[in-house]
Amino acid sequence: MSDWATFGAGCFWGVEAAFRKLPGVIDTAVGYAGGSTENPGYRDVCGDRTGHAEVVRVEFDPKLITFERLLEVFFGIHDPTQVNRQGPDVGSQYRSVIFTHSDEQARLALAAKQKIDDGRWFPKPVATIIEPAGPFWMAEDYHQRYHEKHGGACHI
Repeated sequence: MSDWATFGAGCFWGVEAAFRKLPGVIDTAVGYAGGSTENPGYRDVCGDRTGHAEVVRVEFDPKLITFERLLEVFFGIHDPTQVNRQGPDVGSQYRSVIFTHSDEQARLALAAKQKIDDGRWFPKPVATIIEPAGPFWMAEDYHQRYHEKHGGACHI
């Protein structure tokens, strides 16, 4: 039986590529979450008009990879202290966010964030937002597995 995790850590292309490499990850999809518009499109989200974040929905086998391991990767592939940006990408759609799918995921995400802050791993506090998952809207086909199709690299 699989489980779901949803993360926003900047441009979803690189985030998806990082999670796809992990043993135990069954599938990924890039899309939009956390906003107010139904079925948003890329132009609307990038125009910062919908409130959505670019996210990656990760389907994983909890027998092969834990949610804690996914959190380690998430916090390791971006700067979670930046607010509404990652590298050259600026706007609320690039915010650092974890959309949780259970009370247990929320507890683990909050604990991981606190551990990072307590350990002073960064010069600033972690700005990652943790909130319950709502609707996930799949991004357009050309965004799915973008790095596999086109190569290249993102800032993560």
